[in-house]
Amino acid sequence: MRALMTAGLFAALAVGTVLAQGAPQGGPAPAPAVPTVVKVGDMAPDFTLQGTDGKTHKLSEYRGKTNVVIAWFPKAFTQGCTIECKSLAENGDKIKQYDVTYFMASVDNIEDNTAFAKATKVTLVGRGGQPTGTVVDKKEADFPMLADPTKATATAYGVLNDVSGVANRWTFYIDKTGKVAAIDTAVRPATSAEDMIAKLDELKVSKK
Repeated sequence: MRALMTAGLFAALAVGTVLAQGAPQGGPAPAPAVPTVVKVGDMAPDFTLQGTDGKTHKLSEYRGKTNVVIAWFPKAFTQGCTIECKSLAENGDKIKQYDVTYFMASVDNIEDNTAFAKATKVTLVGRGGQPTGTVVDKKEADFPMLADPTKATATAYGVLNDVSGVANRWTFYIDKTGKVAAIDTAVRPATSAEDMIAKLDELKVSKK
């Protein structure tokens, strides 16, 4: 019985980690995970996914043209994901100075992601999908969010969490050749834009 209770506790903690509401700004980053499916230096798995901009995005079409960043997030309208979206949307002018196309992506459907992208006030939901009463003001996302409701792309990238069934909050940096240049598995929602810019500088991505 004790073993079953312990297993249940670990499962609950795992879900809580994936849907974490985001560490407070300046707080410690989550412990980095080690990707086991797609690694730095691998060709990034191709995909064809709907975006909240009304377009269908195919990764291979960017090859030879621009760098690509894919910021996977667990679930629309949850706290950490809203804070991450807020950071990226408020700093889009700085990110767009670089030769890069960037997306947020989740296993939500396109309708939920579109509503999330367009929202300027978000009433946060808890893990059970119920409103928490907390409202966050944010700008409308000025970048596409990709929807992967079949979870095929999340599985190909190794970001799908087996316990919760949603994507881990991992960001993939893909160079112009289509290879993975870096993977951030310790994304801090509140500083996601600043951290993305720092990584683009570190990778020597040129400015436009």
